[in-house]
Amino acid sequence: MTRLRTFVPTSALALMLAATSALPNPAGAPSDPLCAYEVLEIPDWLRNQTIYEVNVRQYSEEGTFAAVEADLDRIQDLGIGVLWFMPIHPIGETNRKGTLGSYYAVADYLGINPEFGDADSFRSLVDAAHERGMKVIIDWVANHTAWDNPISQSNPEFFAKDENGDFTPPHGTDWTDVIQLDFSNRELWDYMSRAMEYWVINYDIDGFRCDYAVGVPTKFWNFASSRLRAMKPDLYLLAEAEAPYLNQHAFHSSYAWPLHHTFNDVAQGRKSASSILDQINRQTIEFPTGTLLLNFTSNHDENSWNGTTAERLGPAKRAFDTLVFTLPGLPLIYNGQEANLAKQLEFFEHDPIDWSNLSESDFYRKLTALKASHPALSHPDASFHRIPSDHDEKIFAFTRMLDSRQVTVVTNLSAEPLTFHLADSHITGTYQDHITGETITLGYPARIALEPWNFHLLVR
Repeated sequence: MTRLRTFVPTSALALMLAATSALPNPAGAPSDPLCAYEVLEIPDWLRNQTIYEVNVRQYSEEGTFAAVEADLDRIQDLGIGVLWFMPIHPIGETNRKGTLGSYYAVADYLGINPEFGDADSFRSLVDAAHERGMKVIIDWVANHTAWDNPISQSNPEFFAKDENGDFTPPHGTDWTDVIQLDFSNRELWDYMSRAMEYWVINYDIDGFRCDYAVGVPTKFWNFASSRLRAMKPDLYLLAEAEAPYLNQHAFHSSYAWPLHHTFNDVAQGRKSASSILDQINRQTIEFPTGTLLLNFTSNHDENSWNGTTAERLGPAKRAFDTLVFTLPGLPLIYNGQEANLAKQLEFFEHDPIDWSNLSESDFYRKLTALKASHPALSHPDASFHRIPSDHDEKIFAFTRMLDSRQVTVVTNLSAEPLTFHLADSHITGTYQDHITGETITLGYPARIALEPWNFHLLVR
């Protein structure tokens, strides 16, 4: 969903949610540690994969499913294992934003946006992805609908009302093109979960990315998740949230939002490299054991509202992309990153990606290949350990290990060239740099020189 949000903590919506579902603190807020609990077990097929977010409207000049299907061989060659499609449903016309409206103003949960194609063209796209060994997940917007979604007329009791008894946009937001659903109505639970099941039954999709998941009662997500996984046990559920309680029974993973913002802060000189470890430690403590969060440097919200990776990360972009793929978690690529996406894509208009420069493809291909092949980056028993240096405020180095298999990452997260030392006996030995192919031997202590924002991705 768009990030043009101004939340009012004491809004009527917040009070309603507290009363109906006893929600804990919103995403990113401090919460009681859940590390003593086990996470909802992630499907085995996902652990070593890269998720690729597809914005169908902006993917091509045509803006269609067929255009994406025609490009699947290139996407597969990039090393992608999972396609995440932003909402594919018809978009509301009442109070629409811009010419084409927001994907997140859903006018029909069982329909397909005619701009993109029809049922047959979407089914063809899903089948073609499956034939190439890729999984498909779709965006699901449960918190609100378009004003002209048919259920606003057939089931007005499904919606929250203002003091005058009228439909209302989500409180504390500028989402004037949508109206708030009311999950205190248990009949809505059945309707919404059956609508989700429809896409599994009729299109054989492999999961859902659920928009603004903290806006919906956790008990509903637990209910829907149980029903969906009974139907398809290896279905994947991703919450657009950073709320540990969602990962106990409902979702397999959530967003690493604070880590993402820390990347931006480090790149812009507002925080030190050590703040990355602080976030990883916080995640380890707050989330159920084994949680894999979604790591990213961009997505549709960040690109459209907060800037391109070049604008936010500058020359540090490749260093942080490397961290996305090598830190614990699941990596995400937003369509166009491999094409040096140099503009903020319009959200409510047709604004196609320029695919003329695919110079970053080889870099991402190397990262996806390592994630797919090296067990230290995907096995649940693999360890993570930060390597101490004599410049910890600027150097972020760590190792991932599984038995004798090892990936060691050394990054200079500063705007100055540095010569420094790493003191860890576990990293001594000879490696190959996965990006450059260079052979590098680390001693004890290891003396290394790196240019600003440069890094080694060492494998053995």
